[in-house]
Amino acid sequence: MRCYTTPERARLHRYTARMRDRRRRLLARVERLLELGVELLERLVGQPPSHGFFRDHLAFRWDGASGPGRLVAIREPARFALSDLLGVERSVAALDRNTRQFMAGLPYNDVLLYGERGTGKSSSVRGLLDRYGAAGLRVVEVDRSQLVCLPLVLATLPQDADLFFLIFCDDLSFGANESGYRELKAALEGSIEATPANVCIIATSNRRHIVSESMAENRAARVDADGELHHGEALEEKLALSDRFGLVLGFYNFDQPTYLAIVAQYLEQAGMGDRFEALRPDALRWALSRGTRSGRTARQFVDDAVGRHRLG
Repeated sequence: MRCYTTPERARLHRYTARMRDRRRRLLARVERLLELGVELLERLVGQPPSHGFFRDHLAFRWDGASGPGRLVAIREPARFALSDLLGVERSVAALDRNTRQFMAGLPYNDVLLYGERGTGKSSSVRGLLDRYGAAGLRVVEVDRSQLVCLPLVLATLPQDADLFFLIFCDDLSFGANESGYRELKAALEGSIEATPANVCIIATSNRRHIVSESMAENRAARVDADGELHHGEALEEKLALSDRFGLVLGFYNFDQPTYLAIVAQYLEQAGMGDRFEALRPDALRWALSRGTRSGRTARQFVDDAVGRHRLG
């Protein structure tokens, strides 16, 4: 065993001291970096929503502008009375019944509302919130561009027995190269992780099949020897998304009497019911100029008529 001289022991001691000091400084820098990383994550993600957050608000939207995303409360959600929806009573009744099953802990279905623009698809969802918000119903709006975050959205929601969440995807459609529909398809059915029992997905779309279909995909369909039609693989994948909605409800443009009944209803609510006959021709011309008779068209005409009347 080597014996160190006094000068060598002194040099070794100084070297060991320097290494120990360098290690302490390095560990201090690593700890500071970890602290900064935690602070950055907290700023990006924020703290998990508290129980009171979901109690105090009726509606939320998923904000994915920074970081992985977070839920933001909608302070003043747009309200709508389900009883104001005329001409689509059968679809609204089915939607209402499915919601009551959902909130009663009974079997229910995820819902696709499809059909003509302005016929009440989005309004019917707002109507559910107006009718059942006090009983624990909540709406979480997720833009189609944020559907890739759907697993994170579901993980953020509490699984309280007395809170019920509608994941609302408005005006849903996918182009050929858009992402998100696989996440939605897995959330509807197909993922090994079950969707929470207090979550129901509702989507609105102008398309029955949601995902656009190309001519080439339709040409890929074939008829087998038994005369059965088989879609191409690409088209089959697209049809599989809409097929996973258990309840599919159609909303269509109205006939003229229904359109005029909606105009009369809105005029009555505005305190101008006595002017319906005088405004009837204008209401018909308004619908003709827009090429559609719908609840939205009726609402826009009445807003214009009431505004002009009160302006003098």
